[in-house]
Amino acid sequence: MAAFLLSNIVGLVRQILVSYAFGTSTDLDAFYVAQKLPDILFTLAAGGALASAFIPTFTTFLTRDDREGAWRLASGVMNLVFIVLSLTSALAAFLAPALVRYILGPGFIAGEQQALTVALLRVLLLSSVIFGMSGLLMGILNAHQHFIFPALAPTFYWLGMIFGLLVWVPRWGIFGLAWGAVLGSVLHLLIQLPGLRGLSGRYYPELGWRNPAVRDVLRLMGPRLLGVAAVQLNFLVSAALASFMLAGSVSALNYAWQIFTMPQVIIAQGIAIAALPTFSAMVAREEIAAMRASLADTLRGILFLALPATVGLLMLRVPVIALLYQRHNFTAESTALVAWALAWFTVGLASHSVVEIISRAFYALRDTRTPVLIGAAAMGLNIVLSFALAGLFTRLGWQPHGGLALSNTVATTLEMVGLLWILRRRLGGLAFTRIRSGLWRTAFATLYMGAMLGLWLQKTEGLPVWLVGMGGVVIGGAVFWLIAHILKTPETRLLAALVMERVKRS
Repeated sequence: MAAFLLSNIVGLVRQILVSYAFGTSTDLDAFYVAQKLPDILFTLAAGGALASAFIPTFTTFLTRDDREGAWRLASGVMNLVFIVLSLTSALAAFLAPALVRYILGPGFIAGEQQALTVALLRVLLLSSVIFGMSGLLMGILNAHQHFIFPALAPTFYWLGMIFGLLVWVPRWGIFGLAWGAVLGSVLHLLIQLPGLRGLSGRYYPELGWRNPAVRDVLRLMGPRLLGVAAVQLNFLVSAALASFMLAGSVSALNYAWQIFTMPQVIIAQGIAIAALPTFSAMVAREEIAAMRASLADTLRGILFLALPATVGLLMLRVPVIALLYQRHNFTAESTALVAWALAWFTVGLASHSVVEIISRAFYALRDTRTPVLIGAAAMGLNIVLSFALAGLFTRLGWQPHGGLALSNTVATTLEMVGLLWILRRRLGGLAFTRIRSGLWRTAFATLYMGAMLGLWLQKTEGLPVWLVGMGGVVIGGAVFWLIAHILKTPETRLLAALVMERVKRS
């Protein structure tokens, strides 16, 4: 979580530099549209889809102390990922004009903006193969309970983009940002390599077609692949619809999503990444009762962080956006565009965070099919809602890109409900009594914090945004922690004990 916090800080610096250089311009719209396909290739071939199938299988070999089997599995999967991503990226570069015109950015006016998007896409596709290798190394290190280098990798990706913004953008414009992303993917891979020392790993130059473990990973990966494809299809649909809306809508959605994912990454992804190999080991030892208790405690901790973050971000979104980005090419109109989308994304912060944990529980049970079916149904609903809510917002006189954000929130919330209901039956319960013990205290502290933030915003109206935003964050966090501590919320005592233990060891 600490490394993800660092990643968010560096990523925030990167986004501030992007906003300063490009605002919510059509050039930045073209970059974000071009970035969609490389992101999809990485996520499908080496990101969430592969990790959900690879880590439980790899962990099983480690639990049985079969290191040769583990590294033969890793080598076979790595070779397959390299070949698939290389061929797919080359084909996508060749078909780039048609992909941009008919799929990625159909709302862009034919000519200059479409040509720019095609050129940017061909540059960014170079990063797909590099990210594929890096993503698999992340899975190997996480399976060994080594989390620091994988968690630092996003920071080095942002550093590559920051270099591009500072050095290449003044000379090459938006292409400097694209080449910075390629440099960042290289750094993303290189930071993983020191973590391999001491793992007694060995590379085998084989595809592993005859290796049952490789086939098992591919079998487990199949359903998850469809689920991730459904999620990525939603991003494509949102970008395509936004390309028909007010200029800057694509960029506004991306700014809002990046701000929204800052607390989501810190709260949920760090914990979820650490939980998957732990849950997998419990399942391998048939310790279902221990997994049920650990899952309940994890969900309670997630909600302890997600609920106040939701209220705080919702109430402070305008001063925070203005504080971070509103300068040079990022105008007050840009702030309003981003804040509108961010409000509808933020409502779903707790749902997104819980889904991160629950889906890992299914993967640990070697069940990739159930979360995929639920996720695919939710994402199908998301696509329908994207059209419906964008149209509804337009009829109400509201900016329609807010409807695209709201559709994501509604779909994810329904996905969370479905996954919890099925997992409860699978595990024979979810130990809700362990969750309730702290949830009502967290909810009360969050409501009190929200009231104090409302008073703060009322009393500071007209003051500089830096004071309103930073003061609100400090006051909101302090009030929530104080009330939660007074109510003896379990997480306040747990975190204090962890800090004291770390201090004593140091």
